[in-house]
Amino acid sequence: MLLDPGMDLTLRPMRYPDFYERYRAAIRNTWTVEEVDLHSDVADLARMTPQERHLINRLVAFFATGDSIVANNLVLNLYQHVNAPEARLYLSRQLYEEAVHVQFYLTLLDTYLPDPDERVKAFAAIEHIPSIRDKAEFCFKWIDSINELQRLESADDRRRFLLNLICFAACIEGLFFYGAFAYVYWFRSRGLLGGLATGTNWVFRDESMHMEFAFSVVDTVRSEEPELFASLAGDVTLMLEEAVAAELAFAEDLCGEGMPGMGVEQMRQYLEYVADQRLARLGLPRRYGSANPFAFMELQDVQELANFFERRVSAYQVAVEGNVSFDESF
Repeated sequence: MLLDPGMDLTLRPMRYPDFYERYRAAIRNTWTVEEVDLHSDVADLARMTPQERHLINRLVAFFATGDSIVANNLVLNLYQHVNAPEARLYLSRQLYEEAVHVQFYLTLLDTYLPDPDERVKAFAAIEHIPSIRDKAEFCFKWIDSINELQRLESADDRRRFLLNLICFAACIEGLFFYGAFAYVYWFRSRGLLGGLATGTNWVFRDESMHMEFAFSVVDTVRSEEPELFASLAGDVTLMLEEAVAAELAFAEDLCGEGMPGMGVEQMRQYLEYVADQRLARLGLPRRYGSANPFAFMELQDVQELANFFERRVSAYQVAVEGNVSFDESF
């Protein structure tokens, strides 16, 4: 089974072809940081209000560490225990994508924060910005929850691993990052920070694929060992409640008294909406019943269009093939 301890090296016959196809799809979605043009963003930053600049500085400070945390959990926990060579191919590709995201956010910091001291503070955000530190501590708690597990020998071991996997898919990539993306697309809806939005389009696509891969692992384990899920519903719901609370505290830091179209109450509704989407994807009851308050997020799954003669087309895949789906919930 997928979570059996040991090391399976056999790709033929292929036990989990869906994982292999996800790996191939990820390869087709290759992009590089050098393709993102941030020049116009510098002019946008110069005409922002102090509150808007505070928001964007906090946001890039979170970005600077968020993907590194995900990459560490992937290496320390996920790759070790998901025992299928097809799945490990995908995880290897995901690790590369996390590295590209880290490079993108490094470039953002170098561009947005020309003062070296400000950049140092941003990279050390988890040490001195409480709202970012609280989110990081939430992540570290779940990394550490299975840190001592060398092999998944028992059903309890596998349950603990599944909670870690669900946490990083539903709460971190699926909630913390989606909350951050909403701020980016709020700026874009006002004609600001187009370079950041372009890079975020590609990060968004990658993170959506990471999340769906993790959920497909959960689906597979659930079909192989349905008894493992008997006691997880309450733990998963509580985990998402804690994640919503941490992300809402981050929103209070970023938004303050609020700005037109973006405030703490709207972000609360959005986070609750997203949390319900994650619970539903896991086959669990929705917790909040909130609607999406952000119209600019409703069509985010539609890849952007571009005039080829005006600028390089950015919404592309390498060697595109297969079908395009527009049914993801954001």
